[in-house]
Amino acid sequence: MRQKITDLIRDKYDVLPEYPWEKYDSNAVFRHKENRKWFALIMDVKKDKVGVEGKGLVSVINLKIDDPALRDMLINEKGIMPAYHMSKVHWITVLLDGTVPEERVCDLLEISYQATSYLKARHKERAPKEWIIPANPKYYDIIHAFDDKDEIEWKQGSGINVGDTVFIYVGAPVSAVMYKCRVTKTDIPFDYKDGNLTIRALMTIRLLRRYDPSVFTFDTLRDEYGIYAVRGPRGIPNSLSCALRDE
Repeated sequence: MRQKITDLIRDKYDVLPEYPWEKYDSNAVFRHKENRKWFALIMDVKKDKVGVEGKGLVSVINLKIDDPALRDMLINEKGIMPAYHMSKVHWITVLLDGTVPEERVCDLLEISYQATSYLKARHKERAPKEWIIPANPKYYDIIHAFDDKDEIEWKQGSGINVGDTVFIYVGAPVSAVMYKCRVTKTDIPFDYKDGNLTIRALMTIRLLRRYDPSVFTFDTLRDEYGIYAVRGPRGIPNSLSCALRDE
C-alpha cells in the first residue's frame, strides 16, 4: 500500500517524495509546491512502536488533522493512532499494512492536503464531492431536525465546500443513513467545546431527500460497501453513491 499511496500522491497532487534524512533514507516527505509545507510523511517503523504485533518494520503515514474533535474520533479507529514522532495534537499516524482500507487512507490524505495548503488553495474550485457524516442522536435530536425547516446549521467538516453533498448517518440506536443534504454555506464562525464535542465553524445544509432507516443500515454499509465506521466526514465509494441516487 505504501507504493500505491506514493503513486496516488504523484498522480493526484503532482508531488514527488523527498528523502531529507540520510540516516533514515526510507522516510519520505511530501510537500506542497506553493508553500513547502508537509502534508504527509511515510515511514517504515518498528512494529512495536505503533502497536503492531511481531518483529520487523511496518509502513505508516503521518497526516495532519486540524479539527481536534475529528482527530479524537479517528484515533479510536483500528490502525489509526496519535502521531509517531510528530505533534500528537495536530497529526495522526495511519498504518499502511491493510489494517486501514486504502479508500480511508485517501480520504484522510485529502484532509491533510487541504489542512496544510494556503487558505485560498483550500477553497479553490473543484468538482462537488459527496461525503457521509455522522450524527449522534444522544447529543442532538437529528431525527426531528428537519421537521419544521429544510435548512439547518451543522458542524463543518474539514475539506467540505459549498455545493458538496452530505449524507447524514445517524448513530445508534438508528445506525443508518437517513438524510441527503446540499451544503449551502461554510465557514460560519462558532466556538463551542465540552467534554464530548468541539466545534470551530458551522456550515448550512439543505435537505434534499430522506431515506427509510431500514435501507442503508450499518450492516449494509459494512457488508456491501466496505464502510466499517462513520466517525467523521469521509468520502463514499461510487457504488454507494449510485445506490443512494437510485433509492
